[in-house]
Amino acid sequence: MKRLHDKVNIIPLIAKADTLTPEECREFKKRIMAEINEHKIKIYEFPDIEEEEENKENKRLTERVPFAVVGSNHIMEVSGKRVRGRQYPWGIAEVENLEHCDFIPLRNMLIRTHMQDLKDVTNNVHYENFRCRKLTAVTSGDAKRGGKASSKNPIAQFEEEKLEHDKKMRKMESEMEQVFEMKVKEKQKGLEDSEADMQKRLEQMKKGLEQQQRDLEEKRRNFEKEKEAFDENQRIRDEQHKGSKKPLSKRWSLDASQRTLDPKKAKGKKTIF
Repeated sequence: MKRLHDKVNIIPLIAKADTLTPEECREFKKRIMAEINEHKIKIYEFPDIEEEEENKENKRLTERVPFAVVGSNHIMEVSGKRVRGRQYPWGIAEVENLEHCDFIPLRNMLIRTHMQDLKDVTNNVHYENFRCRKLTAVTSGDAKRGGKASSKNPIAQFEEEKLEHDKKMRKMESEMEQVFEMKVKEKQKGLEDSEADMQKRLEQMKKGLEQQQRDLEEKRRNFEKEKEAFDENQRIRDEQHKGSKKPLSKRWSLDASQRTLDPKKAKGKKTIF
């Protein structure tokens, strides 16, 4: 544990807790925590949270450290319920019973409540410590060899790496902005071309409609002229037809008057009535 406590999160456990009585388990927990404090071993510490309910839960978990757990792959029936546990002459040690072991708090802590905090501590504390030690070893080796990096400490090197990383990020951001602007211009140009094409088609359709309208107007005028000519011809034919249909009495009276008025012509001719 002394070799690992600055590299990983340590959560102390007591395995096979069913081999101990409750009093022995409590005394064993106290002795383990005393040895951990004596050897200055850093174990995982539950974070302080402002929310009162979660803070109380963390305190209850802290009081159970080290977690006393019982393992079993046997399913038994207790009071009509199927439970996982171990059978003994004096009874059954249930795995998921808080009075028998700390399996449920341990499971909830690892999987449900503190998984993200464990990841954050591993990344932000243990990994950074490991990285700092490696950088210190590199710089100390350069110092022994009289290298150029002998004057650099890990913090300065970290700052240089950070500046270089920021520079790369700014360069990537600039390149991405240029690509984005180019894409936007291409898209805008495509939209403008599409709009111009649509405008051209609209003008062509408009000209076609105007031409069709002119053709229709021309046809209408021709039709009206033909209709007027037809009506005029019909009127003339009607007048001629009316003029050819005069009454017989007038014709006979005209012929009689002509016969009476011109006795020379009527001489030698028979008068037919």
